[in-house]
Amino acid sequence: MKIFFLSFLLSILSIYVMGQQDPVLMRINNRDITRSEFEYSYNKNRRFNEDEHKNIREYVALFVDFKLKVAAAEAARIDTTRAFRDELAGYRRQLAKSYLTDEIAEDEYANRVYEKMKKNSRTGQVLVAQIFKYLPQNASAQELRSAQFLMDSIYDVLVKDSLSDFAKYVNQYSDERKSFWVGWLQMPEEFEKVVFSMRKDELSKPFFTPKGLHIVKVLETRDIPPFKEVRGEIIRRLTRQYGEDKGAEALVEKLKMEYHYISKEENIQELYTRGKTDKVLFTIDGCVYTGVDFERFAEGHPQEIRKQLSHFVTKSMLDYENERLEMKYPDFRYLMQEYRDGILLFEISNREIWEPASNDEVGLRAFFKTHKENYFWEKPRYKGLVLHSVNKKIAKKAKKLVRKLPYEQWSDVILKTFNRTSVSEIKLEQGLFVEGSNKYVDKIIFKKGDFVPLEAFPYTTVLGEKVKGPDSYNDVRGPLVVDYQEYLESLWMEHLHAKSKVEINQEVLKTVNNH
Repeated sequence: MKIFFLSFLLSILSIYVMGQQDPVLMRINNRDITRSEFEYSYNKNRRFNEDEHKNIREYVALFVDFKLKVAAAEAARIDTTRAFRDELAGYRRQLAKSYLTDEIAEDEYANRVYEKMKKNSRTGQVLVAQIFKYLPQNASAQELRSAQFLMDSIYDVLVKDSLSDFAKYVNQYSDERKSFWVGWLQMPEEFEKVVFSMRKDELSKPFFTPKGLHIVKVLETRDIPPFKEVRGEIIRRLTRQYGEDKGAEALVEKLKMEYHYISKEENIQELYTRGKTDKVLFTIDGCVYTGVDFERFAEGHPQEIRKQLSHFVTKSMLDYENERLEMKYPDFRYLMQEYRDGILLFEISNREIWEPASNDEVGLRAFFKTHKENYFWEKPRYKGLVLHSVNKKIAKKAKKLVRKLPYEQWSDVILKTFNRTSVSEIKLEQGLFVEGSNKYVDKIIFKKGDFVPLEAFPYTTVLGEKVKGPDSYNDVRGPLVVDYQEYLESLWMEHLHAKSKVEINQEVLKTVNNH
């Protein structure tokens, strides 16, 4: 009881000390935000936006707005959706990988393998063709002798007659007829040992691998790439081919010490002897892992029992560590918080601002009408059609046809009228043209430059007018949508601030990056 009370007291003291070391900087809608959380965001923003030298107080305003939007997303229960949970879980899996391995040990091991490969090989990749005879694991002695006799005979012919066509023998005798590139740790060790010792156009003697019998010819070679280019691939292939993850293994040995791993050797021997047990096999920080737990793991990992247990211990240790990453590593916790909030910010902004701004035609039209003077251009533009027709008569008819129609219908009506058959009589371009954007408009409207008429449509004319500014919101839809988004966001932020409670401890704010 005394021990328990002392442990409880130390826990309370630890929490108190941590609170003093990392005080609450602000409270937004009763949610505490510590100084360290704000500092992480502020310092990261400074690193990635060096051209934006915002002082702390300016950044506080941005940070508060950001958190209010996230709170709105939470109120909308976006964080409870399946899509959100799946995306966040996927990110966490990727992020956790670097925390669940000893990268120094992993790097050292990969480098040793790389140096060994360089020592034993002249190349990094080889393109090979082969005469291959597949042999099952239970092949009889007679089948082995027959296959070996055939391959020895083929090899003798190829060696004696240098004019023999290797490809012909591949097509006639091989169970694998396509040539392929081989990189390190992709094929059985016996295969790679042979091919990586060969030169271009060299032919191997018949040799066995676990798959069968091979005669290989090297067709092309590639140089060994630098270690930094192949490090990741070496590690992946070692793990896939040999089940070796030295980084994870090295980390597990450290974690065993940290989490007070204790193995129950007597019970483990019972497992080895009987093949099963329900007794405790080991503990991690006092948490018990039994033979029943192992049995469930072993069902999905068919291997020799000692390897199964080793992998079970590794997985149990890494799972235990994985559950504690947020508590153990502040950077991991802040990255997860940042990504979580980023997903929520995107989704709520899409709902409240981006989609409404893009699809609210009534709102866009009204906003344009109110702010039309903001969209006048420094130089006039030409709004209309550029018509390329087979002759002047067709162009004249086209102009007359659409003279009383709305501008938006011109292009469709002309094309349907004059290009009804397989023979087109008109080609056209419609839009807003700034000087320098269209050589036909430049010549006819702005009286600059020149053009060569199109061969199939030799007569070119225009239909439209010079305009100093837009007469429709669609003429400036791109910048208008951006401005309308900003307008909607300002209204939204006014609403969020009005209904939210934000408290900032000014004394703690003074200590940011200064403690």
